[in-house]
Amino acid sequence: MSQWQRENFYLYGVVEPLSGYSFFYEFPYLNADCFQHFLELLSADLGDDIAVIQFDQGSFHKAKALDIPDNIIPIFQPPHSPELNPIERFWEFLKSQLQWENCKTLTQLQIKLTDVLKEITPSMIASLTSYDFILEALFSAAS
Repeated sequence: MSQWQRENFYLYGVVEPLSGYSFFYEFPYLNADCFQHFLELLSADLGDDIAVIQFDQGSFHKAKALDIPDNIIPIFQPPHSPELNPIERFWEFLKSQLQWENCKTLTQLQIKLTDVLKEITPSMIASLTSYDFILEALFSAAS
């Protein structure tokens, strides 16, 4: 009997539906330590800006050991409701760009993913993620 060995990586990301701002970073694991590092990198990228970020109910999003930077405000979406999160449409689009790729190695897939991400513009992200109800909520919060 043989055991399949699987290699993988995880793309962490945030998108802003109005401006199309995005931030992505690749990690070897989907866990609280990698998520903490992602938040720190995102915080540095944001600089003096403040981001309200919608999290799903993933255990790594709610880890007690997380130290969320001051310029990141988390809100948690209800369980089993991915349709409420703007980034879900982006993930669908990204998967569609890669679905017919036949990469023989994980490195080939990582290169292809990087190429696809480089081609995605802020206007594309805004178009994909700007649900009417999300934009209404953003405008209401700004008032």
